[in-house]
Amino acid sequence: MALHAVARGELATIVTTLEMRARPPARPLPDSPLRLVRWVRPEPAKYRALFARVGAPWLWYSRLAIDDAALAALIDRPETQVHAVIDRAGIEVGLLEFTHPAPDWCSLDYFGLVPDLAGKGHGRWLMSLALAMMWRPGVALVRVNTCTLDHPSALNFYRAQGFEAVKRTIETFPDPRLTGLLPRDAAPQMPLL
Repeated sequence: MALHAVARGELATIVTTLEMRARPPARPLPDSPLRLVRWVRPEPAKYRALFARVGAPWLWYSRLAIDDAALAALIDRPETQVHAVIDRAGIEVGLLEFTHPAPDWCSLDYFGLVPDLAGKGHGRWLMSLALAMMWRPGVALVRVNTCTLDHPSALNFYRAQGFEAVKRTIETFPDPRLTGLLPRDAAPQMPLL
């Protein structure tokens, strides 16, 4: 057994890659008062605001660290779809983003809801919609990554939806609270060193 030091000002997380190699059987769409709206060519500022609203509690930072041109190059591609989850008041409360890098597979890039919606069945609703869109004809594989910084139930949620863990890696990166990408009080469950 070995412990590996993480440099001061950096974070480390264990990333689990999961795959689904067969389209899941059709199932009824769970009830939800939420709705899903596709964002075609979202404005970078609007996209980042939703990305931070959903991801700051889990220290999502990658899309906050790139400039507008690099962000547009990722989310304005024909093979990428960005969707916002909207509540009854018209507020964006979730993010779904996936990419078909090749005709036979799909990457679930971002999947999340604001913390207030956790544990209320909305994730199953969103995943049902996501799987229906990602498993277009010709797709033989859907892949997603989750990590130990994500919601504590994320890994088990993906497994319950039919994903199977296939790989584990360790990722280190500068703490986005120290670089100014996220507020210092984001993700209080993760000590700021």
